[in-house]
Amino acid sequence: MTTANASSASRPSVSAVTATAIVMADMVGVGVFTSLGFQVKDITSGFVLLLLWVVGGLVALCGATAYSELAGMFPRSSGEYNYLARSYHPAVGFLAGWLSATVGFAAPIALAAMAFGEYFKALVPGAPPLAVGLGVTWLVALVHLRGVRYGSAFHNVWTVLKLALIIAFLIAGLTFATPQPISFAPSALDLHTIVGAPFAISLVFVMYSYSGWNAATYIAGEIRDPQRSLPRALIAGTLVVLALYVALNAVFLRVAPIASLAGQLDVAVIAGRHIFGEDGARAVGALICLGLVSSISAMTWIGPRVTMTMGEDIPMLRLFARQSANGVPTVAILFQLAVVNVMLLTQSFEAVLDFIQFSLTACSFLAVLGVIKLRFTHPDMPRPYRTWGYPVTPMIFLLVTGFVMYYLVANRPVQSLAGFSMMLAGLAIYALSHLRSAAAAAVQNVHRA
Repeated sequence: MTTANASSASRPSVSAVTATAIVMADMVGVGVFTSLGFQVKDITSGFVLLLLWVVGGLVALCGATAYSELAGMFPRSSGEYNYLARSYHPAVGFLAGWLSATVGFAAPIALAAMAFGEYFKALVPGAPPLAVGLGVTWLVALVHLRGVRYGSAFHNVWTVLKLALIIAFLIAGLTFATPQPISFAPSALDLHTIVGAPFAISLVFVMYSYSGWNAATYIAGEIRDPQRSLPRALIAGTLVVLALYVALNAVFLRVAPIASLAGQLDVAVIAGRHIFGEDGARAVGALICLGLVSSISAMTWIGPRVTMTMGEDIPMLRLFARQSANGVPTVAILFQLAVVNVMLLTQSFEAVLDFIQFSLTACSFLAVLGVIKLRFTHPDMPRPYRTWGYPVTPMIFLLVTGFVMYYLVANRPVQSLAGFSMMLAGLAIYALSHLRSAAAAAVQNVHRA
């Protein structure tokens, strides 16, 4: 193994198509298959329910266009770690990187792996969910340890399979199911619902389902021609997922009575039962199960790149910058895999997801705010891509994510404070690293003298 000095040490080999697949795979998880049941408890208008998913998708698209400008200016792997360091200060970037490198990706992987194990029982009754979840994390990690070429092929195949199954589900819902008496046309009463609290609160959970629209930025250094390919991947991936989310929720509402969906977590399974009969639960369980593989693959790929980039910059973390002969950050991947497995074995991932949600949202907020800041502080800096609709689109994203953070603090103050405290704890490591670097430099100067 050799130590890489920069993310560009290995030749960029990821195409725009694969980068787009990463965005779509990271976004489409279990959220879209479960959250509608809680939305229909307070909202019964088909138009308003679909509008929720349109608004959420447009907000994600606003974020994607802003990130595209940052990606063009700073085409290096690691996402917010890179953007916040360049927009504000390396210490701010380190806080975002510290969160991503420790639990930011590990907790969602653990949740997806556990969901995979649960849905796998639809295919193999009696299969132990924990063992299956552990097995899929190891399998995916081993594929990505073989190299980017193998990881790209594996990821693309599973993403295409996921999309094909979703499209097949949509066609079946439109073709075979008995339609419910629901209208998707707007009515005069809808405006009152749209400006009400239930719409705003539901939007918080819709935005969580859209998280992952920035996934390709974490591997910018591995993407060919990132100044052109990365904006295309972020925007195209977000648009495709927006269309899929609206279509899926329209089919759920069309095939199943709202009363049967209200308060239920397994919305897709209920819809599948109305489409395919009693075997519907197995069919939809298999769809979700197979689709989760590409989600786990995306996060297994991109998460360790943050840790690797931090290792390139910070001497104390140099171990994580080590790459194999085929350019894979082996130590970083194995570290993330170990954290995922600990979370699965201790069943701690749901608690971790609760307290990092505020911090992850804050990192995205600061990154998009950085676009506006840099327009004032560095107006002449080259921008291969400029944010579409600036300054309106960044402001829309900031307003919505600001509301999401307010909601999280108001409703989950302890968890939000815990997540923020974890970010601040990273400052201790950052300060210690700089003290060690300064001490090492002083010793070298003494020897030279």
